[in-house]
Amino acid sequence: MTNSFKKDKMKKIGISTILVITMVSCNNKIKNAVTGVTSEKTTAQTEVLDTQTGSSTSKIGQYPLVDTGQTEFFNNSKKIAQPQKGEAFYGQDAQYTGNLPSYTNNGDGTVTDNVTGLMWEKSYEVMTYAEAMERLKSFKLAGYSDWRLPTIKESYSLINFGGTDVSGPDMYVVPDGAVPFIDTDYFDFDYGANGERIIDVQMLSSTFYKGMAMNSDEVVFGVNAADGRIKGYPTSLPNGRVKDFTVRFVRGNQDYGKNNFKDNKDGSISDWATGLMWQKEDSKKGMNWEEALAYAQEKNKENYLGHSDWRLPNAKELQSIVDYNRSPQKTDSPAIDPLFESTKIKIEDGTEGYASYWTSTTHKNIYNVSSAVYVCFGEALGFFAPPHSRKAKVLMDVHGAGAQRSDPKTGNADDYPEGHGPQGDVIRINNYVRLVRDIE
Repeated sequence: MTNSFKKDKMKKIGISTILVITMVSCNNKIKNAVTGVTSEKTTAQTEVLDTQTGSSTSKIGQYPLVDTGQTEFFNNSKKIAQPQKGEAFYGQDAQYTGNLPSYTNNGDGTVTDNVTGLMWEKSYEVMTYAEAMERLKSFKLAGYSDWRLPTIKESYSLINFGGTDVSGPDMYVVPDGAVPFIDTDYFDFDYGANGERIIDVQMLSSTFYKGMAMNSDEVVFGVNAADGRIKGYPTSLPNGRVKDFTVRFVRGNQDYGKNNFKDNKDGSISDWATGLMWQKEDSKKGMNWEEALAYAQEKNKENYLGHSDWRLPNAKELQSIVDYNRSPQKTDSPAIDPLFESTKIKIEDGTEGYASYWTSTTHKNIYNVSSAVYVCFGEALGFFAPPHSRKAKVLMDVHGAGAQRSDPKTGNADDYPEGHGPQGDVIRINNYVRLVRDIE
């Protein structure tokens, strides 16, 4: 890995073809046309319980989740041997393998995701949101003209947590050992692609935040392949400039990212789009990462809701149930379907808010493995003041409900009175838990 990088301001363009992946359901069964795996469903699931436009579907199996790609095991501070059932740190991400990432390079500048059925540009361009929307009006690749900006859930399908966050003291030099959060065997990637810092690789989505963040009322979500996070980004910067993004268009499977929830009336909720069953209530209390993993083991000993195979969800599983049409600011609710029960908490200024939830995925940094991924279902708060403004830092929503960040796995939140990072991300450590299991 080189210790320097060049900002390529050239507009990169690819050419493509498509492999269409379909999911066929009949006679109460579903077959994945990619894997050929057929699974029996105990009841026909065609009812759409969440009627919000763009967030739900009546179809089965159209939202297959790509595995996070994390294959190593960790405790609170270092890599460890694979834990066994009953041991500390059992049940973390690498313990379970889902749909392994599988791509086809079509040899024409496009890549097909064999799990999701989505076709992507292999390359990318650097554009503002307005420029991206204008470009789509005449954008054609390989004879196709139905390209679109990906939703945040489509974008997140590409993230691979075998990557390492390069955030550190020097944000202008790529450190040795840096690994992007995207498969560079198939997709073009450059540190600092759309900005001055090496972490400026914010991949633009079409998903706008339903609220204000960093005092901006036009905030769009993006996935960062250099630091492994989802954040909401104001389309205009404090200095008046319009923000550039890394832009990669997509086509195919327009049901991807849409849920098909069914309240099972037994304390669980099934999502027939992903094939996952969820705990309807949450843990009702915060806990550190090791305790969150142990919580799942305890519930399995109880045969919770008649099942003994619950687990702490990985990053992609948990993000799949975020409802980006909801937010505390817009709907006075967490960013999740109201079928789910979510505990209100007292946030850092003493007012009521909603919790963030642990995942089983370690967030590897180039310098340590002491943090794990969480997803914000309430506001993604931070102690923030605009750079060089000399203003006092104020607690505010800096990244939007639905953001994915990371917390130390253990420690004392009081040690972080002004949060962490450029936007002062609130550090809680004791996050909440919502368990998941596979539908048989």
